[in-house]
Amino acid sequence: MKKTLLLLLLLAGFSGISQTKNELLDHYKAYYQEMRMQGDVTGVIGALTHLNVLSPSTERRDTLAFVYMNNNQHMQALNTIGIDKNEADSDLAVQVKAVSLKALNQPKRALEHFEILYKREPSAYLAYELADLKIQVGDNSGALSNIDYGINNAQEGMTYAFYERQQPYEVPLKAAFHHLKGLVTYNMDKNNIDAAITSIDEALKIDPNFNLASLSKQALESRKEKPEGEGGNK
Repeated sequence: MKKTLLLLLLLAGFSGISQTKNELLDHYKAYYQEMRMQGDVTGVIGALTHLNVLSPSTERRDTLAFVYMNNNQHMQALNTIGIDKNEADSDLAVQVKAVSLKALNQPKRALEHFEILYKREPSAYLAYELADLKIQVGDNSGALSNIDYGINNAQEGMTYAFYERQQPYEVPLKAAFHHLKGLVTYNMDKNNIDAAITSIDEALKIDPNFNLASLSKQALESRKEKPEGEGGNK
């Protein structure tokens, strides 16, 4: 009799715990939807965190990391999802790793994740990211391959944003590729400044207000007038 009573109490306890957990799940699901409707990023993060604790899933973890990334909380995004390369990751997870690592100035690590995305579905935008990162790590020939793809596949209406001014601005994506081509041309042969300037002129022909391209052209012209190694301290 005592054993039966104890068993009934245990079953009742487990039932209560299960009911409480389900109620909490329902509560945070409703809370998550409400926070999304209100555009409350902090609330969305809190709701997803609770949901992932109560009922962990890869989809919830990836979504939480994505929300962190979109809110420029890149370290939190990577703490949520990790940084290791994993071919089994969802597209969303790979995107989070790539973008957040790039934002945290980790070009080599970011590059391997952008490569996965590009292998899954090549695009002009991904080609630009790859070319930009490869220039940073010194892979100029690899960058040139991505640039050629980008110039041939950038469509009318595609733009890329730049932030070196106080006010961000956008230029046609094809112009951005021609600017990168000028930089790579110079990196590969520093005596061939004219060819580098020609590529940057192509960018400025597409968008005369491309500020970064103008600055790069000025820098190249100044090096042409005063070659490297001249005019230094004696």
